[in-house]
Amino acid sequence: MIEHRFVEANGLRLHVAELGAGPAVVLCHGWPETWYSWRHQMVALADAGFRVLAPDMRGYGRSDRPEAIEAYTQLHIVGDMVGLLDALEIGQAAIVGHDWGAPAAWHSALMRPDRFRAVAGLSVPYRPRGRISAIDAFKRAGMDTIYMMYFQQPGIAEAEFERDIARALRSVYYSASGSLPPGKKWNAFVPAGKGLLDTTFDTEMPLPWLGAEDLAEYVKDFTASGFRGGFNWYRNLQRNWELMAPFAGSPIMQPSLFIAGTRDGVIRMPGMRVGLDEMRPVLPGLRQSVLIEGAGHWVQQEAPAAVNALLIEFLQGL
Repeated sequence: MIEHRFVEANGLRLHVAELGAGPAVVLCHGWPETWYSWRHQMVALADAGFRVLAPDMRGYGRSDRPEAIEAYTQLHIVGDMVGLLDALEIGQAAIVGHDWGAPAAWHSALMRPDRFRAVAGLSVPYRPRGRISAIDAFKRAGMDTIYMMYFQQPGIAEAEFERDIARALRSVYYSASGSLPPGKKWNAFVPAGKGLLDTTFDTEMPLPWLGAEDLAEYVKDFTASGFRGGFNWYRNLQRNWELMAPFAGSPIMQPSLFIAGTRDGVIRMPGMRVGLDEMRPVLPGLRQSVLIEGAGHWVQQEAPAAVNALLIEFLQGL
């Protein structure tokens, strides 16, 4: 049985799902998800001999949700993960992240190699700080309407997504997944006068990888928490770039792993390099970079058996 607890970490009350005993593994979810996105991995990793910790990240689910936008920088988030280990008296852990949880995992490994002995990223590869921020890069490329820019203005995206939470989550999950018919792609650019959900595709439930009861679990948590916390992660893109200046060009030396789906739109975004040779300069310890055929953005939910096997092989090989 998965156990649920609350810990005081980095000044926050974090909700953590926990299962198993052995070497610790921290699982960091992304947007718009909660600890529940790791339900398949928690059981498999615990059965393989690991102590698995899946927190609701800062701003999500049952964890605290600071109001201030500037309380969601990468420094705060890495501090939460260190604070989680401290609260549970864990000296070292491997860390795994998906979507926004991937940068949380990559940067935890980068900043605290003494605490995070290995790292795996799903969907979002490690990208060291560039010459310009993501915000400036979008502007220069004429991508002012991409969804990440749409999220910058507080209140607008919250109002859109909280109007019908079940429809919002269902549409985003389906539109970014490999369940879309072949040849169909979600173009996540927001036309003038429209919202992001106007660009999505809606669907009937269940999906092959997401049951009605799974969607209900997410809806319950986002009904309680709202969406502001998650959107605030995006509102720190510029601030994160400024804060990461001391780490410009820094590689992550620990053993690492990258996994994504071949139908994940994130890996098709400009500047995303996911080949083994492409990633090696910034991840010298990279063991594998694996693209799972047919899977979309929610790779650990869409292809749990393949992801579980890769994670277990990686973690047991440390």
